Amino acid sequence: MTHREVISNNLVNEFKNCTQLQYNGKLNIKSSKGSQWTFYYRLGRIVWATGGTHPFRRWRRQIAQNCPQIDVDKLQVRLQDLSINYWDYNLLEILYKKQKIQREQIQSIVESTIAELLFDLALQANFASMSCDRSQEVILETPMSFTSTEMPVKHMEDSWKIWSEAGLANFSPDLAPILRRPEQLKQMISPSIYKNFVNLINGKFTLRDLAVKMKQSVLPLTRSLLPYILKGIIELVEAPDLPLGVTEVNNNSTTTQTKKRTAPLIACVDDSPQVCKMLEDIITSNGLRFIKIQDAVQALPTLIQEKPDLIFLDLIMPVASGYEICTQLRRISTFANTPIIVLTGNDGFLDRVRAKVVGSTDFLTKPVMADKVMAIIRKYLPIPSVSIDKNKSNSN
Repeated sequence: MTHREVISNNLVNEFKNCTQLQYNGKLNIKSSKGSQWTFYYRLGRIVWATGGTHPFRRWRRQIAQNCPQIDVDKLQVRLQDLSINYWDYNLLEILYKKQKIQREQIQSIVESTIAELLFDLALQANFASMSCDRSQEVILETPMSFTSTEMPVKHMEDSWKIWSEAGLANFSPDLAPILRRPEQLKQMISPSIYKNFVNLINGKFTLRDLAVKMKQSVLPLTRSLLPYILKGIIELVEAPDLPLGVTEVNNNSTTTQTKKRTAPLIACVDDSPQVCKMLEDIITSNGLRFIKIQDAVQALPTLIQEKPDLIFLDLIMPVASGYEICTQLRRISTFANTPIIVLTGNDGFLDRVRAKVVGSTDFLTKPVMADKVMAIIRKYLPIPSVSIDKNKSNSN
């Protein structure tokens, strides 16, 4: 079976079914490697798409490409603006209502975003199995753009075919090129081109980011780098997402603030249901609030929405590691001082050093024990003694 047949059998038919049913709602797609995407439908047409590897980078790119008048880093983004699954579309609507962007610009962003995520689906279908389900939890009542499914899906198949035939099937455009052998490269190209290489091929920009910066398609850009990649002069590495800066808002209700003071919220980001359940039992039995996040891809938006007082974070997870999530959290002002406790299955020195480098606060070795969990929480949060402890002291 060819890659193209795999894509057609698993995904294209599902898209076609949604069109034929004039479906309203969400089409959720998950890969066996942990990635997930959501396509929002209105009357059988795709009106928006979210998910993938770098949702924040993608939104930044789309704004830079289609709305050059907007400086993303100067936007005042509130936590509540990011608290819904389609936060990226929500921000477009906010900018539109403030007359910062035009409807035509939104339409271009919608079409480009859908095309990019469809390509990512085709790429991942080459390495992983896909599962689909529909839910009508969220429907965009007033979409800015309606995209017919036939053309984007046809474009998905065609663009993947071209990418694959160019010898790029094993490379994701979300990887970032980094120069590994500068001296060898210096001998092969002119000084001016070499200078551009050093400035741009530094592991900070993905292939898609570079394509936007250089105002060209990602395909010819990647194809031009391929000879250097194959020779080991350039390496493609994973890059973290680039979250938006969040503006603190001081108009929270007194009730919410009081609740947070009396019952701190503890988050656990771990793909293991057993670990989450054990922590939940320990933490809730001590009168604290608890939230579990088993999907690493959803960790950042969920944490931004819930704003926990302390975070337990697993190091080893599919798609996004604890190191990456910790790095991203520390870039957001809201989490600058939030205690982040790394969960690890081994007590290795290198793990501890690396976790400290990315900004973790402390360590907790698995398996988790109730006394150690509560000791580390009390170490970083001013929580009162629980009723169980008081009862014991009264009986003595």
